[in-house]
Amino acid sequence: MNRDHPSLEGQRVLITGAARGIGALLARRLHERGARVALLGLEPEHLAEVSAACANAPWYECDVTDRMQVDAAVAEAVGELGGLDVAVANAGIGAQMPLIGGNPGVFDATMAVNVTGTYNLIRAAGPHVSRPGGYVLLTASLAAAVHLPLMAPYCASKAAVQALGNALRIELSPSGARVGIAYYAELDTEMTSRGFSTKAASRMPIGGRGRLPVAPVGPAIDALEQGIRKRSRRIVSPRWVAVALALGAVVRRGLERGAGHLGLAETLEIARSEDVELTTVQPGRGRTS
Repeated sequence: MNRDHPSLEGQRVLITGAARGIGALLARRLHERGARVALLGLEPEHLAEVSAACANAPWYECDVTDRMQVDAAVAEAVGELGGLDVAVANAGIGAQMPLIGGNPGVFDATMAVNVTGTYNLIRAAGPHVSRPGGYVLLTASLAAAVHLPLMAPYCASKAAVQALGNALRIELSPSGARVGIAYYAELDTEMTSRGFSTKAASRMPIGGRGRLPVAPVGPAIDALEQGIRKRSRRIVSPRWVAVALALGAVVRRGLERGAGHLGLAETLEIARSEDVELTTVQPGRGRTS
């Protein structure tokens, strides 16, 4: 593969969380560019729709928290595609949760999907891409560096994903494979709209009160396409996320000092009394209570 002018034509790409949102949009984009995609997700009706838009790409109903399911789905996908060039760990969930008085089910589910699910994909797909030209892309977030109230489980999970990616990059370096980490701000996706649909979340500065706007998802898909082409080590969207990542400590300190102006005490009390749902319902969990 020419790294100066790489092509996605014929590239074999596996994507988790491919039923909706970024995963589905990315699958469609890569298919348009000539890649062959395999789709993993929880919602068969949505997976079938994405598959139909991608020339009947193979799809697998798969709970990423279940290691045996991931192992089996990846093995089948690799067999169907005839190998694997790119593995994208995109599956992720979130829901508000105050650390004190919040619903511990939110924490458990978030860590299971976002962290254990990412590890399970790395473990299953890693051997197939451990060679020159191979690529693993993990989905972190600006939340890995900028930590907000009500979002502690999500922030912790994305910081963990970042750590997995940084360690994996070193471990895969002898093989010639590359590792990328994607960092987004709040994007205009169904996950964001669900996550900010509660009374407490609507009071927060990001996505709620509108002090920091939700970004369009189109540029993120553009950035992902280019990042996968180039096997980039970091992908950001919008572009200002790169600055926020670099200034993470400064941003965190500013949030701490401004907490009193956000009506945070009242917001936390509202959050403790709300019955929330995960942005994607998980098998066997239903609601988080």
